[in-house]
Amino acid sequence: MTTTIAPLTAWQRVQETADNLIRPLQRELLDDRPHAVAALARLRCGAGKDTSQVPDLWGLVDIGPLHDRPQDGGRPLTEHELVRAEDAVHTAMTLWALHQQSRGQGMHQSGRHPTHHGLGAAVRQLMPPGEIAEPVRKRLVRAGTAPDLPQLAQRLRDIVLLLRQQDIPLDYGLLAAQLYQWQAPAGRDTVRRAWGRSFHAHRTTQNTSQPAIPAPGTAPDNNLTADKDAS
Repeated sequence: MTTTIAPLTAWQRVQETADNLIRPLQRELLDDRPHAVAALARLRCGAGKDTSQVPDLWGLVDIGPLHDRPQDGGRPLTEHELVRAEDAVHTAMTLWALHQQSRGQGMHQSGRHPTHHGLGAAVRQLMPPGEIAEPVRKRLVRAGTAPDLPQLAQRLRDIVLLLRQQDIPLDYGLLAAQLYQWQAPAGRDTVRRAWGRSFHAHRTTQNTSQPAIPAPGTAPDNNLTADKDAS
């Protein structure tokens, strides 16, 4: 019996591209390879900035796989999708570079389940077990209510600095995919729900008496849009 594998969706291609770019660079950086150290410094300068404002990064990140015709039979990305995909990968990689600065272990960790290494789970780890630190939670809320990608990148930068202080890793391939989705019509609600699920899923791993997490697409926004004054 022949098993048919569905082609990757656009956001899955973005996730795979970011992961494939970061993992080898992170490995070489931890081996103290000079070219990786130099690349990290250049990437870090773009953290929280509009990609178009950092021409030094053009050509540093090989986004060719996004332009190639998929080998799995999927369709090529449209021009509009390519712009969103490129911005998402660049933004995720620059934030990773900021996160990785002066760290002795890899701050990018790929996760099989999106709630395990997602942004919400990482933010939850900044809080004491069993408690909700409102100033930290509101940073996640502010990220979810950003009006555009440059503002979102800046607000994520603030969160990444906190994660770096406590050596809390993040799945930057997943973040790139979510940044891609965030730019699509109605995509922001999808991403906010994902961050909310990730936030509360991590809490349930600390307290097994909590109810199970609803399936993707059925969970509420988990208060990520409730604080109108936090935007």
